[in-house]
Amino acid sequence: MEEFGDAISSEEETVTAQKVLKTLKDIWLNERNCPELLQHQTDVVDCMLDQIHQMEDNLCKLKKNDFRVVIHRQELDRIRYIIADYLRVRINKIEQYAIHILEQEGKRSPEDAVLSPAELKFAREFVANMESHFTLVALRHMPSNFQHFDKDKLTIAPNISSHVFLRAKRNITGVVIEGDSENRDEEVDLDENSQHIMQYKPIAEYVKSGAVQLI
Repeated sequence: MEEFGDAISSEEETVTAQKVLKTLKDIWLNERNCPELLQHQTDVVDCMLDQIHQMEDNLCKLKKNDFRVVIHRQELDRIRYIIADYLRVRINKIEQYAIHILEQEGKRSPEDAVLSPAELKFAREFVANMESHFTLVALRHMPSNFQHFDKDKLTIAPNISSHVFLRAKRNITGVVIEGDSENRDEEVDLDENSQHIMQYKPIAEYVKSGAVQLI
């Protein structure tokens, strides 16, 4: 990326592309390793797609036999993979937790929405299609008192008590680790750049604020 920018783009564009790519990698890793669906980052994805288009335009200015073309094509393919995988992971989570996500989304303000407008439309259509499928295949053949589509019985919530690997991006004090029936709650401090494995629940807000990076 940096060599590419130095060769065929301005210094300002290089810095911008590098910064956006770093942000994209961070949100991709967080989404991949997080048990719940995080807030959508459509602006970052759209910005990176714009950067890709600019890079492709700059590539067209190079001679076909320039060895840099192959290198930069591979880099562009890698970036496209990250974007595609990020979106795929989000779609998989939406399909798995659709009912739960929509219930939670209804309690949020537009500014705090986890789903993008396109994802919200997809989630609603997914649940509607699931209800139609259940009705067509099973419910309509049952006695009338069993034909109601009960979303509560089909709701699956992510396991926010599952363990994750993380890196603290700054010093964090007083992270409360909930104890069980035999142990008390415990407070731990996370040093900047230290790595840990712990339950997702106590560090969830730090992931969302950017203070913790999942790895």
